[in-house]
Amino acid sequence: MRNSLPIALSIVTTRDCKEIRHRQTEKILTSHRFVIIIITGDIIMRINTRFPVAVHMLALMELNKTQPPTSELMAMSIGTNPVVIRQLMSALKKAGLIEARGGIPGSRLAKPQEEITLLEIYRAVQKRSDAALFDIHPAPNPMCPIGRNIEGALDEPLFIAQTAMENALEGFTLKDITTYIAEKIH
Repeated sequence: MRNSLPIALSIVTTRDCKEIRHRQTEKILTSHRFVIIIITGDIIMRINTRFPVAVHMLALMELNKTQPPTSELMAMSIGTNPVVIRQLMSALKKAGLIEARGGIPGSRLAKPQEEITLLEIYRAVQKRSDAALFDIHPAPNPMCPIGRNIEGALDEPLFIAQTAMENALEGFTLKDITTYIAEKIH
């Protein structure tokens, strides 16, 4: 039987790394497109994709203002089912990030893209059950001294990691994303 503890954690770039300058801290970052993969035995767990899909959707809305994209068009661009798009649109609308126009297909941003932080988008689409970046595995053995104490030992480091990620997302806006994309397609 294989060990179920994580044996590797990788951050894998999904595109060529490109140095981008963070607009507030002026730090050089190496990439803003990555996937975190946790390998446990022969199971690979990926952190959910609702957030990047929502950013993709909002970028489509911003960059296609003359012909707002429908959920079907967004689904084709993203490579998913229109039902997934409509579920995320509902969450984005509830968060006040998009608005639908009655009787007109497509949605649009509810406020200027410069005012929409990536943190707002992240919080809008994360489900309560997976709002944290990392969760403690659900059933550590309470009879094991390590299993009994692992959650307490990880509380502070995981809180610090979550806070750092949220602070980083707060420093970027949808405008940063659409500017990068516009530069690549024009």
